[in-house]
Amino acid sequence: MDSTKVLDVKGMSCPMPIVRTKKEMDTLSSGDILEVHATDQGALADMPAWANAAGHTIIKQKEDAEVLTFFIQKG
Repeated sequence: MDSTKVLDVKGMSCPMPIVRTKKEMDTLSSGDILEVHATDQGALADMPAWANAAGHTIIKQKEDAEVLTFFIQKG
């Protein structure tokens, strides 16, 4: 999947992954895709809830080893 930008928030704990993701999403255009790499297990619930509330769409998410990857399309 082609992402417009990649954001690494591995090692950060709540609420920083969401704060940094929001900041990056603000720099993108509608339809762009942000790929987020996180290690905070809270992101499994937090990222989809935030994306939905902000009008964005998580088009894919996966977990490899301890890294969670979210592909978020800007609304």
